[in-house]
Amino acid sequence: MAYKENYPSKLLEEAVDAISSLPGVGRRSALRLALHLLKQPQENVHHFTKAIDRLRDDVKYCRHCMMISDDEVCAICSDRSRDHRTICVVESVRDVMSIENTGQYHGVYHVLGGIISPINGIGPSDLTIRELVSRVQDATEVILALSGDVEGETTSFYIYRQISPSGVKVSSLARGLGFGDDLEYADELTLGRSIVNRQIFKP
Repeated sequence: MAYKENYPSKLLEEAVDAISSLPGVGRRSALRLALHLLKQPQENVHHFTKAIDRLRDDVKYCRHCMMISDDEVCAICSDRSRDHRTICVVESVRDVMSIENTGQYHGVYHVLGGIISPINGIGPSDLTIRELVSRVQDATEVILALSGDVEGETTSFYIYRQISPSGVKVSSLARGLGFGDDLEYADELTLGRSIVNRQIFKP
């Protein structure tokens, strides 16, 4: 039976509706969070909501790599000590964070914003593949650091077909990661070794 609650306040119900729209948050948990917020000092709640507003309104996407940034160019792309001729292609911002946590990679990134998934209506034009193709002219290596499932492999193959005419070296993570593994959930040691021991991409 679906969870149903009679709310003493329309404002409380609206807050629960909003909070429960977040992934993984059910209405019971949303109600607990809403009641928790009501117990907090107003300044704490206002700070919380202001941070969410600023995240949505003011966050930028790096004009080079599409990473989330506070500025037009992210801190990684602005870092002159990084190897700007090695580009690591990832699905999401979370993947950049996971790879950075290994301390084993010192190039730059390109965030696709997803992977090709016909069943979910996501095609190549929905991703930042066109922007990647324009970047590889100055690159010496492109590392395809996508998940090992069917959709990740399909995306890697599509990208390879798009950038191989440029003659750039294309490599992929060593399969210390199991088939179907997401980078987000890989431990740092395994992910770090997969980057260091990367292999030439073989379609």
